[in-house]
Amino acid sequence: MTPSNAFPMIADAVQMALRGKPAAVRLALTCLFAGGHLLIEDVPGVGKTTLAKAIANALGGRWQRIQFTPDLLPADITGTSVYDQRTGAFDFRPGPIFSHLVLADEINRASPKTQSALLEVMEERQVTVDGRTYPVPKPFLVIATQNPVDLEGTYRLPEAQLDRFLMRISIGYPQPAAEREILLSRVATAIATVPKVCDVDHVVAMVKHIETIHVAPAIADYITAITNATRQREELRLGASPRASLALLRAAQAWAVCEGRAYVVPDDVKTVAEPVLAHRLLLTSEAELHRVKPQRLLAEILGTVGVPVESPAR
Repeated sequence: MTPSNAFPMIADAVQMALRGKPAAVRLALTCLFAGGHLLIEDVPGVGKTTLAKAIANALGGRWQRIQFTPDLLPADITGTSVYDQRTGAFDFRPGPIFSHLVLADEINRASPKTQSALLEVMEERQVTVDGRTYPVPKPFLVIATQNPVDLEGTYRLPEAQLDRFLMRISIGYPQPAAEREILLSRVATAIATVPKVCDVDHVVAMVKHIETIHVAPAIADYITAITNATRQREELRLGASPRASLALLRAAQAWAVCEGRAYVVPDDVKTVAEPVLAHRLLLTSEAELHRVKPQRLLAEILGTVGVPVESPAR
């Protein structure tokens, strides 16, 4: 399987379960192949779990769902050391985080201490317990969800953890025709019929392939101009960081592969700019009072920053 045909094959397989949402599927796969993690902010019942299960089935990888609740402990995620009376030593029992795909459901319902247990593993791809480090499998993708409507009994994700997510997306309600297909296909059955179209080794190879996608100096200048413009907006008290610039570059490279190209063009950057940058921008109190949305600010920035005229393929 080559990179040029892997993306559409996996996307087609996932869309057998998540009907009528091709954009969400492509962004989720872009996040996977870019080596990042995905935050889905949406109301219950729109297909967040279905998306995670379908991706895991298509890749043939292990997946686990962790239901975040106020009484969830860090060890419930990472695992713990258990004393073995027969050997007189402590044995490490891995937690559900040791999977290729982890669905962290309603992540904002757990305490900040438990949320922070994800920080190291999301960034370093390893867990440290009792002074020993244990690597998680490759590939490794965390899909976290949170409900933007029901905020009672929740803990807001700190900026440091939000920054660990390469993208934030929403799935939204399906169109009537797609919803009719969902009713007739029965979602549980549809998930079970998602075929395995590649294996985890192919995904690891795809992640490495993304690094070889050509980025012209003009594209790098374009990304820098976009992130720098966020730092100049008076509505924002915190603009995009250099880490955000790197995330935008990586996502644009993955989207270029999704489009069947070996180089990045400005439209790739524009397509992934909102899901990559919006959740990293912090509004001022006055902007929040006037209900300014980061998405609107990004749209204005993309409309004003000059687009490169140099050929990106050079």
